[in-house]
This record gives sequence, C-alpha cells and structure tokens, in this order.
Amino acid sequence: MSTGISLRKTSSARWSLRAFSAIVLFFLIAPILAIIPLSFNAEPFFTYPMPGLSLRWYEAVFSSSDWQLAARNSVIVALFATLLSTILGTLAAIGLNRPDCPWKMALSAIIISPIVIPVVVAAVGIFYFYADIGLLNTLTGLILAHTALGAPFVMITVAATLAGFDHRLMRAAASLGASPATAFRRVMLPIIMPGVVAGAIFAFVTSFDDVVIALFVTGAEQKTLPRQMWSGLREQISPAITAVATLLIIVAAALMLTANALQARQERVADPDAA
Repeated sequence: MSTGISLRKTSSARWSLRAFSAIVLFFLIAPILAIIPLSFNAEPFFTYPMPGLSLRWYEAVFSSSDWQLAARNSVIVALFATLLSTILGTLAAIGLNRPDCPWKMALSAIIISPIVIPVVVAAVGIFYFYADIGLLNTLTGLILAHTALGAPFVMITVAATLAGFDHRLMRAAASLGASPATAFRRVMLPIIMPGVVAGAIFAFVTSFDDVVIALFVTGAEQKTLPRQMWSGLREQISPAITAVATLLIIVAAALMLTANALQARQERVADPDAA
C-alpha cells in the first residue's frame, strides 16, 4: 500500500515538474516566436493583428545587395572560425585529458575564460589589441576573434566525450605499430566524433549570432547579418529585419537540435544500460 502511494507521489511530482518546465520554456521563447509571424506581414508595421500575409520582406532580403554581402560575410566568418575552433578546442581537450598534463585546472580556466568574461569587455580588449596590429576592419580579425569565442565550447564538449574514453585503446594501437597520428585518426577520432561535431555546431552558432564583437572590429565592408540587423534597427526599421531574424532562428534551432541529438547519441553509446 505504501509503495503504491509513493509511486503515485513520484509520478505526480514528475508531471508537475514537466508542466512547470513547459511554462518556463514558453515564457522564454514566446518573445522569439512572436517575431516569426511579423515577417509575413503584408504591411510595413510591427503590429497585431496583421492586415494580410505576404512574402515581400523575404523577397526584399534576398534581392538586397547589403543583405547578400552580410550573409556572405557571416557564412565565411562562421565557417573559418568553426574550423579553427574545432581544431584548437579538440587539441586542447585531448591535451588536458592526459593524466600527466601539468597545471590542468589553470589551463582549463584560461581556455574557457572567453565564455566567462562579459562579451563587451572582450570586445573592447580585442579592439585595442587589433588597433595595434592592424587587424581592425578585416574579416581575418573577426574570424580570429570568433575562434577565441568558439574554441571553449568545442573543448568542453570534446572533454565531456573523452571522460568516458578508454586510453588503453590508444596504447593497444601503439603496441600494434600505429603512430600517434594514425592511432588518433583510426581509434580516438571516430569515438569522440559526436562530441567534436557538437562542439563545432556550438562554435558555428556562436560566430553566426555574434553582434557585439562585430560592432567593435568590423567596418562597412565586413558587416555580418547580426550587425546589418543592428544597423537597420538604428537607421531604418523595416520588417525585412524580422524576415532575417526568422531565418536565423530556424538555422540556430536546427543546429542546436542537431547538437543535442549528437550528445544524446554519445550518452547512449557510452552507457547503453541507461538507454
């Protein structure tokens, strides 16, 4: 009897927690979801109810040279920053995962500091540093800045994957004559690949959505989509901004769902009994 009452209480508490979580989630995403219908508004107003539906703002975005330049810059910067972040973050995670790594905690704190430091403070520091070395108003400078922002995310996800990695596999590969590079490529990399890909997705989203650092280190010819949206809000408010925002929301949501799916898959592989 007492067992049945306990199970009912546990089930009730579980459903209450789920309901509360759903309410909090809706509260957080409601302002974002409210933007999406406005991108289909037939009139140039940010008001509800909408007088009609139209794709005119999406047509305006895809036919605008300014938006095309911003989209091209965003993709170029995000791709190169993701590539560099993935390489550096993966190598950092592997190095810090070694048992004989000295000053592991201090190095980890330094690597993840771009996540902890307020982005405005980081942007000001990058601005003055770039002013001295001539990287202001260049895509190269923005790529390097976004690499510094994205690498910690890669390191964290890869380090979480390496927590369940059996290093005896690497020693076994070495005993069979494999070089360190071959052992990494043939043994370790396939196992930690879900963590690497998830970290790369986080790095891509971080770069693609950044506006603060882009405001500090880029010029008119290096505008990204978030900076172009910022400029549009300051100079001329147009529903075309809501169309771009909707596209960014869809891209970010798809990438984050992919990253979560990869992490869930890695957890199932690491602990099959839990599945």
